[in-house]
Amino acid sequence: MLETTENQFGFKQGVGCSHAIYTVRNIISSAIKKGTTVNMCAIDLSKAFDKVNHYALLIKIMKRKVPVVILELLENLLLESYSCVKWNCVMSDFFTVNLGVRQGSVLSPYLFAVYVNDVDCSRTGCHVILYADDILLIAPTITQLEKLLHDCENELQWLDMVINFKKSSCLRVGPRFNASCAKIVSLYGQALSWVKEIKYLGIYLVSSTLMKCDLSHAKSCFYRGANEIFGKIGRFASVNVILELLQSKCIPALLYGLEALPLNKTQLNSLDFVINRFFMKLFCTNNIHIIQTCQDMFDFDLPSVQLDRRRMNFISRFHLMKSV
Repeated sequence: MLETTENQFGFKQGVGCSHAIYTVRNIISSAIKKGTTVNMCAIDLSKAFDKVNHYALLIKIMKRKVPVVILELLENLLLESYSCVKWNCVMSDFFTVNLGVRQGSVLSPYLFAVYVNDVDCSRTGCHVILYADDILLIAPTITQLEKLLHDCENELQWLDMVINFKKSSCLRVGPRFNASCAKIVSLYGQALSWVKEIKYLGIYLVSSTLMKCDLSHAKSCFYRGANEIFGKIGRFASVNVILELLQSKCIPALLYGLEALPLNKTQLNSLDFVINRFFMKLFCTNNIHIIQTCQDMFDFDLPSVQLDRRRMNFISRFHLMKSV
């Protein structure tokens, strides 16, 4: 009843951001093998969850021919929604909430997925990848990308959803990634600029001949977390506690989504260097042999080792999911 297209990865059991990123990777790799330059457009929606039109959502649900009892239940849930404002000990009068889905509700993510499901207006050779309010358009030519954008705009307009064109941008990956191109223009005349880097689901994709990602943001996030831990408890906490916090809080930020991306040896070495530098700071030494001995003693694997293990597990689960 609440099924969504296979190109929508949000709010599905056993599916996450890595699956969406891996799908994008496969699309780009397949196109590049054929000598095609991939054109992508990352669309940012303005306050998507708070602007869900209740009547449009009910129409979407009715088209799925849900039982009348469930439809009446959802209608009551959406149209009889009230809220108030509390300031200190004073509460305002209750008012009707005319837009949006209930925050914190278990059902809200699934309703939103149904709401935006028809934005997936993929054409032949083109793809629309959805993850909640993150939309990525992929096309082999600029003309097709612009037409795909217009199709999405028409559907979003019907849904009363607004694209934030200031935060939306385009990127090229492939043999002709650095060729100058005309800007993509929306139905209302807003031009989307071509950029060298876009952020998609927490991963920074770079314009290049092959699909690449910028790791500097992930490493900066790791350093902030690690330095905060070391600065607060580094003087009196045991090494075991510090490394456990590093493993549980900082490593996930460093390796987020990377199991779905192709990383070369240089990038893997740069990730390992981040950990080695922290160990040098923690044990007050620059001797790499001492650092390696400490890592072995505390059973602390380098990012390259952890990432290889995570990649194998992810790919096996991904193919298992596809076969079901």
